[in-house]
Amino acid sequence: MAKAVTDASFEADVLQSDKPVLVDFWAEWCGPCKIIGPSLEELAEELADKVTITKLNIEENPDTPGNLGIRGIPTLFVYKDGEKVAQQIGIAEISTKSKLKAWIESVV
Repeated sequence: MAKAVTDASFEADVLQSDKPVLVDFWAEWCGPCKIIGPSLEELAEELADKVTITKLNIEENPDTPGNLGIRGIPTLFVYKDGEKVAQQIGIAEISTKSKLKAWIESVV
């Protein structure tokens, strides 16, 4: 299961993690977020040895997305050693679980 991240836990959970972390910036009302949500949940278990998949609700935690300049959701960032190494905005290129998995594996 994907781990919930908050503004308060972002630094410890994401930036200080020893392994790559994918952050899904999402909101309850976001249709595309609901489309990829189940795939992310499944991949959180399947890829647990390679990457930590997390979710940050932008309405409950507005500071981090604001500081990162996120203007649209879903936005996925992948961090390694505290640095953003990849991003995906929207779901056009990751609309299926297999495409999402291939993208994640290509960047971690």
